[in-house]
Amino acid sequence: MRRLFVVLLMFCTMPAWADSYDQLYKVAGWPEQRAHFSDALKAAQQRYRNSLPPAVYQALVNNSDQRFAAQAMDQRAEQRLRATLKDPAPALKFFQSPLGRKIVNAELTATRPDQLAKNAQGLPQIQADATRQLLIGHLAQALPAKQAGAEVSLAIAGVAADSLSQMIPGLLGGGQAQGMLDGQRERLMAQIAADMNNTLLYVYRDLSDPELEEFSTFAESTDGKAYYQAALAAIRAGLAVGQSTSSLTPAR
Repeated sequence: MRRLFVVLLMFCTMPAWADSYDQLYKVAGWPEQRAHFSDALKAAQQRYRNSLPPAVYQALVNNSDQRFAAQAMDQRAEQRLRATLKDPAPALKFFQSPLGRKIVNAELTATRPDQLAKNAQGLPQIQADATRQLLIGHLAQALPAKQAGAEVSLAIAGVAADSLSQMIPGLLGGGQAQGMLDGQRERLMAQIAADMNNTLLYVYRDLSDPELEEFSTFAESTDGKAYYQAALAAIRAGLAVGQSTSSLTPAR
């Protein structure tokens, strides 16, 4: 279930703007996904409460709360998205369509806390014919989901590394922590990719074959590529992968 969670976290925190970007943010369901992310983060913190020494646990909570504070993530992501996505209108038009709304609803349903709990031991294997498998394969190639999932995992791992460094100064100094995280990126993407098709078959199980084809066509188009590339860049900025928690500027 962790893989489903990280795959879909490419739809997490973004800024609340008062223009077309704001409309895109709302229509694409990002506020709800941000709430789901916060719920999952708090649940993860609770799971570690009784398995870590109190001081380590508190450092972990403090660091994760600072790194993943919604307003700070919004500010970091806003600058990157505005610099990367030159025109939000095509993506806005797509997500305002009936199909776009259906896609958003499917993604929001998959990351609801009750659904994450239901599938905590893994997703069911979805049976699909050759045509549907082909459509899902195209979609898996078009969406930068494995990259986004890896960035989420690395950001969370970075919080743990920061916490250990605070408790034992010099343990992961001299860029060692970042080097360790960078070395995991390809491995994480490979792990996510191994389950990608089944994950997408599950998430978008209520979409018809023609709807999947239309979704894939958008994702593979110039406008779709621009949107998803900008979204990935904004996620990386928002998560601040590669930055120590102490170096992050608090939201103003």
